[in-house]
Amino acid sequence: MTELIIDVSDLSATDYLGRLLAETLPDGSVVALMGTLGSGKTRLVQSVAHYSGIEEGIVSSPTFVLLHEYDGKRPIYHFDTYRLTNEEEFRQLSPDDYFEGNGVTFIEWADKYPAVLPKERLEIQIEITGNTARRFQITATGNIFNKTIQRLTQELPIFRSTKSAMNTEF
Repeated sequence: MTELIIDVSDLSATDYLGRLLAETLPDGSVVALMGTLGSGKTRLVQSVAHYSGIEEGIVSSPTFVLLHEYDGKRPIYHFDTYRLTNEEEFRQLSPDDYFEGNGVTFIEWADKYPAVLPKERLEIQIEITGNTARRFQITATGNIFNKTIQRLTQELPIFRSTKSAMNTEF
């Protein structure tokens, strides 16, 4: 398990993170997104989608429909479990079919039903640290994310522990 903590100062930095994820997430990736309302979960998916060839303005929060599917350079599946009341409702959406596909699956509010998620996944906890500033705590389980983590480490201002955290901008 690898953990990175990345502070970004504005939306363009969030978009840059989205671009790096679009370029490096392997096919079949599952990305578990967590954070409060308005923290930027959907915004991050929008950035990844944009850099995956999906027309800007199409990606929206799936809160009321529970799942959106987008066709780009590869499929993007975007779940939202916020309105689900139990694990069985999530399972009825057949998430395993998406997890085993060749696209990238994003799950907002993934921390509500961790037992449904695959063991190998990228978890991204988003914390609001300012008006447009965010802290992304990225945890990779499984070796499939090695290249993603390596690229993020090379490209972004990173520190490995919140104890040694300092604000960084790029």
